[in-house]
Amino acid sequence: MSSAEDVRRAVAAVMDPELRRPIGELDMVREVSVDGDRAQVGIVLTIVGCPAASRIESEVRGAAASVPGIADVAVEVGVMTPEERRALTDRLRDGRAPRQMPFGPESLTRVILVSSGKGGVGKSTVTANLAVALADLDLAVGLVDADVHGFSIPGLLGIPVGTQPTRIDDLMLPPVAHGVKTISIGMFLREGEGAVAWRGPMLHRTVSQFLTDVHFGDLDVLLIDMPPGTGDIAISIGQLLPHAEVLVVTTPQAAASEVAIRSGLVARQTGQRVIGVVENMAALTLPDGTVLELFGSGGGAAVAEALSTAESSVPLLASIPLSPALRAGGDAGAPVVLSAQTDAAAAAVRGLARTLARRGRNLAGRSLPVSLS
Repeated sequence: MSSAEDVRRAVAAVMDPELRRPIGELDMVREVSVDGDRAQVGIVLTIVGCPAASRIESEVRGAAASVPGIADVAVEVGVMTPEERRALTDRLRDGRAPRQMPFGPESLTRVILVSSGKGGVGKSTVTANLAVALADLDLAVGLVDADVHGFSIPGLLGIPVGTQPTRIDDLMLPPVAHGVKTISIGMFLREGEGAVAWRGPMLHRTVSQFLTDVHFGDLDVLLIDMPPGTGDIAISIGQLLPHAEVLVVTTPQAAASEVAIRSGLVARQTGQRVIGVVENMAALTLPDGTVLELFGSGGGAAVAEALSTAESSVPLLASIPLSPALRAGGDAGAPVVLSAQTDAAAAAVRGLARTLARRGRNLAGRSLPVSLS
């Protein structure tokens, strides 16, 4: 005979798809009873209209039914009280005050800004695919689309139009695509409202809220897709995250590489560390073996050399070739690192992800949240 405790243990292990924690740990399991081979399970969701409601209920039902001796399961679904929600948000903040930056210098999350000097070099495509490749290495990855005026991350990751973060009081839970927790201004625009015409103060506030009000949970890596150039958002993030690392994206073309150098120099002025250069749209090998250098060659190496100093060498970490599959995957919301893994561009991005994962974050001189008591 199965006991109510057997069923409770099975149900408590079900993961909340948004919070990525077991529902037992989140105090979402209520009364559980067993009568013969029938189990009655009560759960509560965080909010009314929770978008993950059907999935959670289905997985709870399946978990209870998996207990030996249980043939029938009834699930009763309720909603947390305001007091229970406040207790949950306090627990999720892990002791931090509301609106407090969770990615400060003391955080163990590695923050990597992906920047470029000019638009049109494929920076967002590189960022989206890199995020997915890192997540595929079993890292916990978050992605902030800070390119407010030219946001494209939701489309590149296949996040449906109209998808919004789930709100639990003053916390926002970012949608998850291909294992990557993602936030973008595009998730907040009304239908037909396809452009953002904001100036400095609004841009600063938006980026700040993405970093403080969005609950990413424990992350290994937070990628930030920067807008091109060195404008308001670059300055704001330089103030908010002076300890961040910077990955500079360029094309092989001299006109692009010369501008890309400036974005690295400005980042360095705020205290951020340039960790490498990625050359996108590099030479493509055609089926007959000839090599097409549509945008020339040498731009990535030139940027890496220009940004290197006597104290710190900046390597060219990856050269990503022109790729029809990369373009098609971006249009379809199917990142090439998953949809066409044998493609040369996919292999280059996966190699970049492995390199970044191996190198890890430089913690020299940083205080760590370790107690010796």
